[in-house]
Amino acid sequence: MTLTLRHSCQRAWKGRFLVAILLLAWLLSKIGSALAQTLPPSLQADFETGVAALKAGRLDEAETAFLRVLREGGKISFVYNNLGIVYQMQGDQKRAVVQFREAIRLQPNYAAPRILLGASLLAMGQDAEATRELERAVKIQPDEPLAHVQLAHAYKRTGNYAGLVEQYRALHSLQPDDPEFLYQLGHAYSDQAEWCLIEIGKIDRNSVRLYETLGESYHREGHLDLAVVAYKRAALVDPKQPGIHLALAQICLQQGRVTEARKEINEELAIVPESVAAQALAKRIASEAAK
Repeated sequence: MTLTLRHSCQRAWKGRFLVAILLLAWLLSKIGSALAQTLPPSLQADFETGVAALKAGRLDEAETAFLRVLREGGKISFVYNNLGIVYQMQGDQKRAVVQFREAIRLQPNYAAPRILLGASLLAMGQDAEATRELERAVKIQPDEPLAHVQLAHAYKRTGNYAGLVEQYRALHSLQPDDPEFLYQLGHAYSDQAEWCLIEIGKIDRNSVRLYETLGESYHREGHLDLAVVAYKRAALVDPKQPGIHLALAQICLQQGRVTEARKEINEELAIVPESVAAQALAKRIASEAAK
């Protein structure tokens, strides 16, 4: 059985992911420039040269400048971090990982290299380790949106849909005016719902909830005949399941089959006589029958 549930757009997601990395690279190079005051005065000029080259996309020049700073004794966390950004932007993830790990070793509470390390590890297919680093980054700097974006990507890759929803809820809370995060939150809920259905199918391939969900999906998409088939199968599995006959009555009325609609709504009311929705639909059906 194929469930026609919506999937998130992979191209849009990948584009968002790459843009996030580039924005983060720019942000961190800017932060690195401010932190350069902790370097010896003799090394500040070289570091600033590297930062300017990184911002301008002159990666070879940036690499040379940062390596010179390290060689001359400027072995400070943010220098390694910026050198890691250079390698990451060059697509050399292995060398980037080495630099980010050193930056973390020197300053464990520095979130930036953990975020970027997570991105490189994801690019290398090391999803579990990437997730651990990104979870630490979020704990260190929970107000940094890009940490949540990368962790959401990791959770998507590892099938942690509850975590995926949690990260987009956090992002929407941090930036409530950004429609992208709300859009992705909706897709995260859809992914989580699909995962739940798959798990239900593993437990019971003939579960009434599988057929009910399939009927709901067909109904939303306007495939009314297919929806009727799915709902009727659900009713066969569990004749006392509330909501099934209500949905069938709605479809019958929509198709102008008033007699069948009345039969279905009476079955629904026999199951849940207190249902306000069923009572309201019964009145509508009676009104149509009287015309």
